[in-house]
Amino acid sequence: MQITDNREQITETMSNERLPTELKRTKKVLLFFIFYFLFIIMPVAVQAQGSPTPPTPPTPPSSSSPAPPASPFNPAEGTTALPTPPPPPIIPFIDLTVRNPASGQEVAFSLQLLLLLTVLSLAPSIIILMTSFLRVSIVLDFIKRALSLQQVPPNQVIMGVSLFLTVLIMWPTFSEISANAIRPLSAGNINVETAYREAEAPLKEFMFRQMRSRTRGLSSGERNIELFMAMRGLPRPNTLWDIPTYVLVPAFILNELTVAFKIGILLFIPFIVIDMVVASALMSMGMIMLPPVMISMPFKLILFILVDGWTLLTGQLVRSFI
Repeated sequence: MQITDNREQITETMSNERLPTELKRTKKVLLFFIFYFLFIIMPVAVQAQGSPTPPTPPTPPSSSSPAPPASPFNPAEGTTALPTPPPPPIIPFIDLTVRNPASGQEVAFSLQLLLLLTVLSLAPSIIILMTSFLRVSIVLDFIKRALSLQQVPPNQVIMGVSLFLTVLIMWPTFSEISANAIRPLSAGNINVETAYREAEAPLKEFMFRQMRSRTRGLSSGERNIELFMAMRGLPRPNTLWDIPTYVLVPAFILNELTVAFKIGILLFIPFIVIDMVVASALMSMGMIMLPPVMISMPFKLILFILVDGWTLLTGQLVRSFI
């Protein structure tokens, strides 16, 4: 026991003796670095920053030949010459003056311009509600829901397909409007009122043709026309041109919604049968927690691809407007 106590005392005394020596060494190293930084590095840095660059002597002009233009790639010239700043941008001045009209023609022109701006702001609504876009977009959305698809195809794709199908279906009507209204108006042969009447006639004919009954009796579109005519207190029309446009447009919208929903019901029937068969099979096997939609969706896609669904659907949609 005495031997171990002596050994511990010896090691403690040796460690206590080593500490001052290590402290002395660290102090010496720190003093060396401080001296090196203050007396060697700092003067050199101050001298490098304070020494000015010698000016370049001016070159005497030569009387024989003019001096060549300074090259932008010369490093000596690039350090002495400053680049010229770019000119300030020229912004056009736009002025809009409001004054009292000098004649009745100026009042009429202002009203026509206001009407034109209103029509341009309502152009998307006109394209959606007065063309085949409404029925096509609703049917394509129905087929997406019937297939139990959430994100595929995206809504932008469905709207794009609906837009191009609308252009395909409405192309004869648009061509007639361009030939009878837009081109004569741009050539100055007719005025704005005549152009409006000429553009209104093909659209009214297209809308009334979709609401006309293909069987005996009145169709839903014709009943809608009668409803709106009775609500306005107007007499029974004898021809298509006796129906005002503000009556024909809402009747056409209701008719398109009705036809689109009828097509959607027919599209849902085969896929509902697949859902019922899959759900009953899962119930019989005791797989209650497994969602039937996850199992039935591949079978729906297989059926839709086998019957060439997209071609069949778009073909029948286009034929429904003819």
